[in-house]
Amino acid sequence: MTDRCEPLALYVHWPFCVSKCPYCDFNSHVRESVDQAQWRQALLDDLAYEAGVEPNRKLGSIFFGGGTPSLMPPETVAAIIAAAQTHWGFAPDIEITLEANPSSVEAARFADLASAGVNRVSLGLQSLDNAALRFLGRAHGVAEGLAALETAQHAFARVSFDLIYALPGQSEAKWEAELARALSFGPGHLSLYQLTIEPGTRFAALAAKGELLPTDPDHAAGLFERTQAMTEAAGLPAYEISNHARAGEESRHNLAYWRYQNYLGVGPGAHGRRGGHVTQRHKKPENWLSALVRGSHGIVEEIPLSPADKATEALLMGLRLKEGIEPARIAALADRPFDAVVDEKAVARLASQGLLARDETRLRVTAKGMLLLDAILAEIAL
Repeated sequence: MTDRCEPLALYVHWPFCVSKCPYCDFNSHVRESVDQAQWRQALLDDLAYEAGVEPNRKLGSIFFGGGTPSLMPPETVAAIIAAAQTHWGFAPDIEITLEANPSSVEAARFADLASAGVNRVSLGLQSLDNAALRFLGRAHGVAEGLAALETAQHAFARVSFDLIYALPGQSEAKWEAELARALSFGPGHLSLYQLTIEPGTRFAALAAKGELLPTDPDHAAGLFERTQAMTEAAGLPAYEISNHARAGEESRHNLAYWRYQNYLGVGPGAHGRRGGHVTQRHKKPENWLSALVRGSHGIVEEIPLSPADKATEALLMGLRLKEGIEPARIAALADRPFDAVVDEKAVARLASQGLLARDETRLRVTAKGMLLLDAILAEIAL
């Protein structure tokens, strides 16, 4: 299938958070109020520009993300969805996802957002333990989060939620109990992430002072293996290293990223990848808005990707998936043989160790290999 035949994915970035929002690290995006009509029109103008660059396509997914997109006025969401349908047309089973925090304020808007056209919500529960939520800096408690989940499951056809595990001091028994409880709610999709200590974060500062002890790698590996076993048994096997779904419930939008398909980004700070180029919108909301007032789009930078860049990105993204990658497609993106993109000797060695599997058409990381994904990618990519 060529890129022109694949449905497009559309990412809409809503940058704003409510005042003193605990969910967003970007304080510059906190606003007491915004001119909703002005911002709605700017988003529609940015959308129209992308439609002019990528016409005659069908949309397979729309994803509303960013600061607190569930606080977007439902009429803005509806206007964007209607405009997108007019510009491109929708694939018959289009997925329209909105990210939401599990607060009672946002949950109260779910019915209106569903009426606006959203058919899937991704809910940031993060934990089913109040102490863990406080450690993670979240404002909601377990009861409020579960109430929001119940509301979401009534309002939307498809609901996903995320949890973070491998927290300091978290035993295997405690994580098993939490995951079992999560599975008891009958989700169609779960995103399960191990806690990572990223540079520049509060967790990194605590670790540097010795006030946070990262989970032992062997213990984290055991938690990962138990997670795979429990979700598999519950009918939600991993289709990506951290994402689990019932058959047909996989995130079509995120699959577009991992399968290295074209996607469009509109709104402040939004990234896109189309026509062999990476697009980056102005990050600061007011700069983006000013660009729209002066011109027809909010792009600050558009960078062409070399064949080597495209092949490497597709390789690194695709091997996160259980289905793996097609070497022939990677070679076509690179405009070079596959063995000019990967170290075939390393591939053979890792396959002999049971970490990679290869057949006539695909290369994939095995379940055993997923524990060592980063090391595998570093070893095979040229």
